[in-house]
Amino acid sequence: MQDTLLLVDGDKDKLQVLSENLAEDYLIFTADNGQQALDMIERHSVRMIISDSHTPLVNGFDLCTRLKTSLNYSHIPFILLTTPMQSRLDALKAGADACIETPYSPEHLKVQISNLLNNHKKIRAYYTSYPLAHISTMAYSRTDEDFLIALNNLIMENMENPELDVELLAKLMNISVPTLYRKIKTLSDLTPNELLTVTRMKKAAELLAGTGYKIFEVAIMVGFNSQSSFGKAFLKQFNMTPTAFQHIKKEEKFSAGKSTL
Repeated sequence: MQDTLLLVDGDKDKLQVLSENLAEDYLIFTADNGQQALDMIERHSVRMIISDSHTPLVNGFDLCTRLKTSLNYSHIPFILLTTPMQSRLDALKAGADACIETPYSPEHLKVQISNLLNNHKKIRAYYTSYPLAHISTMAYSRTDEDFLIALNNLIMENMENPELDVELLAKLMNISVPTLYRKIKTLSDLTPNELLTVTRMKKAAELLAGTGYKIFEVAIMVGFNSQSSFGKAFLKQFNMTPTAFQHIKKEEKFSAGKSTL
């Protein structure tokens, strides 16, 4: 499935050329002013925004700032196209993930788009596969980071509750279920329930690695009613059983202890 890009430029000729250059690899939406871009983002799911800095009604800097400070849209990567006279620092202050000076090479832009999308996919994969990686590693912006930390704290506070689900999380976060679902899905490529399971498993890995709790105790502490279902979930997440993981961590501690002697 192709990633969706929103291109914003007040010059319709430039917008057409840019759209044609990228249409082979991405699904393209276009807007010829900043306000139209804001309206389109509310109606369509967009993976990335590429905007000229001089857009009518709402300029590119203000568009970027608005989106990067919005809980609903801060996760969307934003590339600002600026003139050499404009400050790259201003672009970064606005929250842009990248700043490219015009005139630019189409290949340069394509590589920048690909790198931003692929890097975040790698970060998401790292978070889900590495037991001790923190959820905030997936943040695109400070707004995202605050959201993920608040979400993680609420999950941790209610970890032992087997009934914890997306509806309860949305209520605790004081946002709608659709907003929570969209935000989590875009940041992590997981559904809220999948993220809950991943977070439970990562907490379980932390407990198994650094405490003297038995496996059945850890299962209860992370919201599972049975050790069997916990073991299956752990194996699916980390490709090893809780017993094997605990054994590896004990061996690592033993080896580290010997090396200090």
